[in-house]
Formats: sequence, structure tokens, C-alpha cells
Amino acid sequence: MERKTVQTRDGVELSYLTGGQGRPVFLLGGWSQTATVYAGQFADFCQSHTVYALENRGHGDSQKPSDGYRIERFAKDLFDVVEALDLRDFDAVGHSLSVAMLWDYMEMFGTERPARRLICIDEPAALMARPSWTEKETNEAGSIHPNLESLDEMVTAIRQTRSIEDHLEIIGGMFTSKVNPAALRQLAAENLKLPREYAASLIENLMMQDWRPLLPNIHQPTLVFTGELSWHPLASQQFIADTMPNASLEVFSEAEGGSHFLMFENPALFNEKALGFLNS
Repeated sequence: MERKTVQTRDGVELSYLTGGQGRPVFLLGGWSQTATVYAGQFADFCQSHTVYALENRGHGDSQKPSDGYRIERFAKDLFDVVEALDLRDFDAVGHSLSVAMLWDYMEMFGTERPARRLICIDEPAALMARPSWTEKETNEAGSIHPNLESLDEMVTAIRQTRSIEDHLEIIGGMFTSKVNPAALRQLAAENLKLPREYAASLIENLMMQDWRPLLPNIHQPTLVFTGELSWHPLASQQFIADTMPNASLEVFSEAEGGSHFLMFENPALFNEKALGFLNS
């Protein structure tokens, strides 16, 4: 994999790792993640695809401007990258926050430079519940925050993060007990390359969104991944697979590393399922 940069329309240098040959595929990391969260995918994906593991603005080695930490801006950044690299007929894999970015991308740019196929790893449609929702609606939306006070507590904790240990207090529950501790600490260190003030603004913006109205309009063949130990309700991922017209659901068991980071914990199984879908 070779590291390169590309500039967005508003002048931000974004870093990415690229390699392989074949149909282009974007590997897009979640909140605070760098391209290396997909290290377990590079070798296998490069056999059939030209891989672009993009680091969103502020993340990893990408430039860290003081603004733009919104899902809509990230979707526009992705379009700028697709346009600058003149890519068409590409596939896209999104994890967590970057799934929302892909949904937003498809709404805004899906007629101009659409993705061919999508893989969505464990992102609910609406992370904060509304007071009027029923228990069923809240479960299907995947809302982990019952109210603004709960969200504010999380945002405050992120702003106060000063160390790897602080960060692991926030994300540690997103993995199974089998995850390698050294690998987890390295992932956390990579996460902290995104300044915590920007990280807090970004997660707050994500949590306020409701993507449910968009999902029926995304007709691309889509494979949705989740795990038994994900902190998101299984019903939220089934809802997405049922609501998107051409989507199906793949669930990893606990024994299979079925956490929020299932592609990180069990790259062999994820690669088999994901590439089987993309290359079918």
C-alpha cells in the first residue's frame, strides 16, 4: 500500500492508502479511525480491487482544518475525492460513521457518481431517540442515547479525553474480550490523531441525524454487517436491511468476533463474505 494525498474543493489535503488492481473500492473508517483499521483487508481486497483507504478530514495523516466536522461535509469530501481521481463504477465499504457518510453521499451525488455496491458495517439509522418514539421505533432506529442530556455527557467525556486510557473508557466496550490488547491500544493511539475537540463536534453532529427517510431511495446492492456483541440492537441492522430495497444482513456470532469492529477482529471471515458479495 502506498500513501498519497488528494485535495478537496475547499483546499483540505486528505491522506489515503492505495494499492492493488481492478474495480476501485473505498474503505472508509468510522469515527476517529484511520486507514489502518482496515489493515486486515488490504492484502485480500487488493487481489480483485484497486483499494483506496481514505482518512477523513482531521483523521490520521489528513489535514486538520478547524471546520467541516459534519457528515454532510464528509460526504462532499468523498465526492471531491471521487471526482479528483476520476473514479466511476466503484464500490464502497463504510464502517460506523462512514456508513452515514455513504448514505448522505448517495442522496446528494448518487445520480452523478454513484457507488456500484455498498457494504455497511454496523451503523444505525438514528442514534438519538425522540420523545415521541415508541419502544419499537427506538429499537429499530438503533438509538443509544435516550435524550440530549445523555448525548451531552458523551460529548463532554470526549472533549476531556487526554490519554489512550481515557479513550479506551469510551470505545473499549465496542470489542469482544478476545481482541488483542496491544492491537487495541495501537488502534486507540491512531484514533487520537483526530483532535478531541473536533472528534466531539463530529460525533455530536452524527448523533443528531435521522437517516431513515433516505434508506428506501438507495437501490444499490448492499450488504449490512453486524455482530452479536455490537452495542447497537440487532433490530436496528435488520431494519436497515429491510428498508433498503436491495440489502441483506450478515451477522457475526460472538465466537466469530462479532463486535462493532468485526472486520478488525475477524478479517478472514469478513474478507470472505465482503469480497464474495462485491465480486458476485
